[in-house]
Amino acid sequence: MKNKIIVLSCLVILLIGVIYFAVQAHQKNGTHRANFSGEWKSKESISMGGNIVCTYVEGDRMLSKTTKIAEQADFLTIETPNLSPGATLAASQEKLAFDGKESQISYGQQRGKKFTAKLSADRQTMTVNSIVHLVVATPYHVNVQEQLIVYVTEVWKLSNDGGSISVQANAKSNLFGPERSWKTVFDRVD
Repeated sequence: MKNKIIVLSCLVILLIGVIYFAVQAHQKNGTHRANFSGEWKSKESISMGGNIVCTYVEGDRMLSKTTKIAEQADFLTIETPNLSPGATLAASQEKLAFDGKESQISYGQQRGKKFTAKLSADRQTMTVNSIVHLVVATPYHVNVQEQLIVYVTEVWKLSNDGGSISVQANAKSNLFGPERSWKTVFDRVD
């Protein structure tokens, strides 16, 4: 009887140890999951890959080949250097909130954009839907201005190892041809 109690006690201790180590291993894996935070660089900007105007101002993140991202629980911020000569700001920053509410950036004169962002449950895919507003010269009538509206969908996918982000972009405008689709890849530099 005494042996059975000792064996049963050892089994209970062993079982508690196995459960403890399994929980610790699971917590470590969860805390080291790759995320969008970091500094990133691409061979070309997101907007140039599709050869379509989908930026509203010179410092727009869509024009930058480099970016710095800080991911938080409910949002992320994307900071891009403003490389324009004579730029008043050294960098521009865009906050993408995951609450589903529409955000807006306005630069007056019917220039700006409205956007929403959604992060997948596994936090590895982000979808950004934007409506970009611009006023552009009418082809062959430079003095006549028209409202250009571009609908852009970006799907950002973080690689499993966290070393790159692929951005699949689709854009369609109210003035120019068919929808365009292109892919831009950013590699981690930090």
